Amino acid sequence: MRRKKLPLIEKIEITDIGARGKAIARIENFVTFVSNGLPGDIVDLQITRRKKSYQEGRVVRFHQYSSKRADPFCKHFGQCGGCRWQDLQYAQQLHYKQQEVTDNLMRIGQLELPPVNPIMASVNEKYYRNKLEFSFSNRRWLSVDEINSGDDFADRNGLGFHVPGKFDKVIDLEECHLQPDPSNSIRQAIRDYAREYGLDFYDLRNGGGMLRTLIIRNTLKGEWMVLVVLFEDNKKQRELLLDHLQTKFPEISSLMFCINQKANDSIFDQEILLHSGKDHIIEQMEDLQFKIGPKSFFQTNSAQALELYRKVREYAGLKGQ
Repeated sequence: MRRKKLPLIEKIEITDIGARGKAIARIENFVTFVSNGLPGDIVDLQITRRKKSYQEGRVVRFHQYSSKRADPFCKHFGQCGGCRWQDLQYAQQLHYKQQEVTDNLMRIGQLELPPVNPIMASVNEKYYRNKLEFSFSNRRWLSVDEINSGDDFADRNGLGFHVPGKFDKVIDLEECHLQPDPSNSIRQAIRDYAREYGLDFYDLRNGGGMLRTLIIRNTLKGEWMVLVVLFEDNKKQRELLLDHLQTKFPEISSLMFCINQKANDSIFDQEILLHSGKDHIIEQMEDLQFKIGPKSFFQTNSAQALELYRKVREYAGLKGQ
């Protein structure tokens, strides 16, 4: 049976943002979720999916760009799944995030709330995270420009974030603005060493390969933890790689590795082994110290976590007894 062709709808204004950052247009009583637009954009939409109460579409042409737009600062924006809203002004990001929270509580949850205070903005819009996890892949994502270039990409090894919706494709990151340096330098050094010495990158589709994931953590005090997760272990190659890292980056105070041969990337049930340094890093917040290990949960924006703790203390009105 031939599938019914879905319509192209011209000159529609995107009016809102809903759950998970999906833009919204309203077309003839249909809520239409749009994956690549912002409120204020006037666009032509190709409908890609239709249900009884909603439909989905993608922008095929922009007639007018929203005044709420910002220039993305990362060369990987639009392909990488790390940052979804770089093209939206930060004040607008806060507005729509707060709107989603209040909608969930009041409109969906039917709760009666006092007036909601505005979100406390982060001082840092870049380099604010204290933990990132990257994936190795022997089948990195090729951009449209690369495919159209006609070049031979025999080396498809890459290290970075997954392409949204593509479990087996990874963007080979040249830069990332989420975590301060030397995070970028550490990631690139591992990738370049592995390529030079022929270390196998993980096969996300079929399994196999040596290098699987890379986790980098840091603290406001400037301590760094690096955890290299392996699928297949070659002791000699592993020790040479980790020794190379320790020599090149003496600021790494905790260098560890893990062998994970499960189907998923979770390391919480795996043994973490120490190569050099300590098995933890210390975060300092005023007079408190937090001991953070490779499996620890901690708020990923340390500076903002400190503001959160200060606000809770203020609201608690502690008297000392």
